[in-house]
Amino acid sequence: MNAESRGARALRAARNLLRGGACAATLLAALPAQADTLAEALIGAYRTSGLLEQNRALLRAADEDVAQAVAALYPVVEYAASANYTVSRGEFGQGRGDVTVGQTEANLALTGQLTLWDGGKDRLSIDAAKETVLATRASLLDVEQQVLLRAVVAFFGVLRDQEFVALRQNGVRLVEEELRAAQDRFEVGEITRTDVSLAEARLEESRSFLASAEGDLVQSREEYLAIVGRYPDDLQVPQIPMRPVASVEAARGIALRNHPSIEEAQRNVTTGEINVQLAYAQRRPDLTLGGRADIFDGGDRRDSVSLQLGGPIYQGGRLDSLYRQAVARAEAARAGLLLTVEQIRQDVAVAFSNLRVARATLEASRRQAEAQEVAFEGAREEATLGARTTLDVLDAEQDLLDARTNVVAANTNQFIAAYQLLSAMGLLTVTELKLGITQYDAEAYYDAVRTAPVLSPRGRALDRVIKRLGDN
Repeated sequence: MNAESRGARALRAARNLLRGGACAATLLAALPAQADTLAEALIGAYRTSGLLEQNRALLRAADEDVAQAVAALYPVVEYAASANYTVSRGEFGQGRGDVTVGQTEANLALTGQLTLWDGGKDRLSIDAAKETVLATRASLLDVEQQVLLRAVVAFFGVLRDQEFVALRQNGVRLVEEELRAAQDRFEVGEITRTDVSLAEARLEESRSFLASAEGDLVQSREEYLAIVGRYPDDLQVPQIPMRPVASVEAARGIALRNHPSIEEAQRNVTTGEINVQLAYAQRRPDLTLGGRADIFDGGDRRDSVSLQLGGPIYQGGRLDSLYRQAVARAEAARAGLLLTVEQIRQDVAVAFSNLRVARATLEASRRQAEAQEVAFEGAREEATLGARTTLDVLDAEQDLLDARTNVVAANTNQFIAAYQLLSAMGLLTVTELKLGITQYDAEAYYDAVRTAPVLSPRGRALDRVIKRLGDN
């Protein structure tokens, strides 16, 4: 086989590799029909996320605050049992001398207390607890967005790194073809040993790049496992989501109405305002109705009923300090709402811009790759005619590989930017994405505990709710 036929064969192989395997869209579209989809990855992340489980538990804890605040409206009944053994020593009666007498006394006391009026403190505590629950629900929804966005990044990270590995493998095969062609041309005296050495050096460099790409793919797969709960299996590239709005202002409008972080901040403001009223109400008196029943070991019984009105007179400025503290925290909550709104507005603008830049970059990268392929093929043709050196061909091949890599990176960035925009608008949730799975019911536990049930049929129903939530 002469050098010219060897070069022609290498050129045909290069064309087949570049046209059939170098483009991300071409390779990814050829994945099998049973490939894992992005929706399956999102569902896996939603079902296995430890972060979501943690925040669901925090929400249930907030639900219990409502139950505890409601419990303050109910009577408080307590018992106390006591037994005393008394020993008396002394002279009892004439001529009897010292006598020791032991006496046992037992007592059972039942007490009950009901607050008739407290100046609205209990009701305010319930309202504050309810607002905290709503804020925690919004926080849970924001965490859901974070988990799903991380799953999106992991999904496309694996796709990107798989394609990078394929590109590097193609690059190694191309340089191997170049090296064989250079060796053939060296044997017939068309090029020098230097050209062969350049091809050998480029081959080792390509192998180094391949090893690095394979290492990145391993890391991406581990990230996918940590988020989704299983390793990726032939991921299927999805359709890129349509941009839901045409302008930044429209996107901001949706975000201000839907983003859970804004709702959480609004609930925090309401809670702060209620706590100000609650701090002021601490100055008001309490009117309580009390009852007590004492039962003695001899069968005697003593019952009493009391009505008590009491309130603070002087506590060293503590109540005034609590009020000022509540006012300051309410002001901080209002400032936090403004900061959250500004941050969401900024995030939407940045995400909108990133998506636009990613699309423009992808289009430019594709045109660059097409032009670079023509340049590479031309350099290969000219090299067979002696008009180009081996180094020229290797450089053209590297430029083409870089251009193809840019296409893959830009395509990945486009997908991620699209989902980042959805997240910034508050639309990256299981409900909005219509994943079609059973979601965590944030109201089930609240409905079971909001009336502060005790050991009763309601308590058994609560046990069933807790078990069902645990199974989910």
